[in-house]
Amino acid sequence: MKSYVTGFVDGEGCFSVSFSIRDKMKMGLEVRPSFAVSQHKRNKDIILELQRFFGCGGVRFCKRDQNFKFEVRSTADLINKVIPHFEKYPLQTSKMSDFEAFREVCGLVHSNHHLNPEGMKKVIELSELVNKTGKKRYDRNDLLKLIAR
Repeated sequence: MKSYVTGFVDGEGCFSVSFSIRDKMKMGLEVRPSFAVSQHKRNKDIILELQRFFGCGGVRFCKRDQNFKFEVRSTADLINKVIPHFEKYPLQTSKMSDFEAFREVCGLVHSNHHLNPEGMKKVIELSELVNKTGKKRYDRNDLLKLIAR
């Protein structure tokens, strides 16, 4: 099952880092690392099995595309459950480079390094290496300007 999970994620999973502008946050930004896998509703069972396998995260249904999505956003769960799995059972595709940058972002967030300008700058730079083809809400330069103020 463990190798199957890695292979399935290699094809269907997504590691991402998103940002929200939050004036109440120390750096003016909230960092949200996320690991997710989506499947059409006909494959709901595999999504539920992934949630059981990792023992964390949530499952939600999207009416728009008729997909179930398993997602882990808790930094503690990412550090303690998700990341160790992929360290022991490595990804085999280009998704491995996404994972490596994602793992580093999670480490920085987990150790609160994102709460100082240099740490947040590193998180922003690494986020550019995670899911490079995904759409970004904020431009890297805009984020860097935000933390420089």
